[in-house]
Amino acid sequence: MEQTILTIINSIRIAQELTPVTELHTTDNLREDLELTSFDLAELTVRIEDKYGIDIFEDGLVNTIGEIYNKLQQ
Repeated sequence: MEQTILTIINSIRIAQELTPVTELHTTDNLREDLELTSFDLAELTVRIEDKYGIDIFEDGLVNTIGEIYNKLQQ
């Protein structure tokens, strides 16, 4: 799961001409640390929902990688 999320985030970052990250930490903030915009977060949501069938933002905002992992493990 972690590798898949890293791949998804890096594909979004590369499309925005940002440098890919080599690893993710549960404390990484999606906006501040990973520099994802609102549009990027929408794309992230769609890709995760396509892969796992879960809308990570269904119950409210998700701000960190750890929160994404928690949603996927429920």
